[in-house]
Amino acid sequence: MRAKTASSYGTEGETGSPIRTFSVGGHALTAPKPVPGLHLVATPIGNLGDITLRALETLAGVDIIACEDTRITRRLTERYAISAQLKPYHEHNAALARPKILERLAQGASIALVSDAGTPLISDPGFKLVREVCAAGHAVIAVPGPSSVLTALSVAALPTDRFFFEGFLPARETARRARLTELARIDATLVMFESGNRVQDTLADLAGIMGARDAAICRELTKLHEEVTRAKVRELADLAATLETRGEFVLVIGPPAPDAQVMALDALDDLLRASLRRDSVKDAVAHAVELSGRPRREIYARALELAKQAGARGNHGQD
Repeated sequence: MRAKTASSYGTEGETGSPIRTFSVGGHALTAPKPVPGLHLVATPIGNLGDITLRALETLAGVDIIACEDTRITRRLTERYAISAQLKPYHEHNAALARPKILERLAQGASIALVSDAGTPLISDPGFKLVREVCAAGHAVIAVPGPSSVLTALSVAALPTDRFFFEGFLPARETARRARLTELARIDATLVMFESGNRVQDTLADLAGIMGARDAAICRELTKLHEEVTRAKVRELADLAATLETRGEFVLVIGPPAPDAQVMALDALDDLLRASLRRDSVKDAVAHAVELSGRPRREIYARALELAKQAGARGNHGQD
């Protein structure tokens, strides 16, 4: 994610000043040093005004802020006049940085971990660090706040009593479709991240597997150009060609219908025969996966057999 950067979590260069402050609305506030340990601090996903007072006090009071990209975190600390040291912690330097963080914690340091946006560890580095900090017997303290997952759920107008967070889908088409087929069987609202350069392809795949479900495309949440588009998955896929692809996307897909059932084998055969008369094997399988509730592998094998029996010609290649 980030360029490789050497980092040091040693004591050199630290002022040790007992007075730590931050500023809100032009008013300087004093921040006491937090208790020793690793503080997981949620930061804004877009609008810097979404930071909590507790998060500001923690960031201002710690000895070190470990962050994915110091340039991004510095925008936040400069906004609130926080002078704590920023040290990089990302996937490229984590193996080297973790022992240094653990050493500082053993010396009684207070260290904050932040991601570029949102809650640390949610599709961001940090799990291995938290695990090792806990194993070493140091405190881990959560400072909750912004989360793009919960923000998207709250505005999608879809059921929120049960949800499944997928994170990013596989980049390759075959793997992505296979994963979506597995997700389609989960009786819960689905939340997933997607990049702008793949969101149109992902919507097309979703339409072939969960096309009848209600969904929402959430783009640039809490930012100036925030957009939330709600419709059936198939309708959203039809709009994909005109979709603004710049920015960050959260896709929210509603759960399967309450009366959704696994289709009987004879009914599946009838459905496949009808589809194969007008569609390729690939398209017939996609349609059957959406309607039958059966695994894609099973449907694909049955479609090949029926196509062979009927002498159907078309695309028999597995997608």
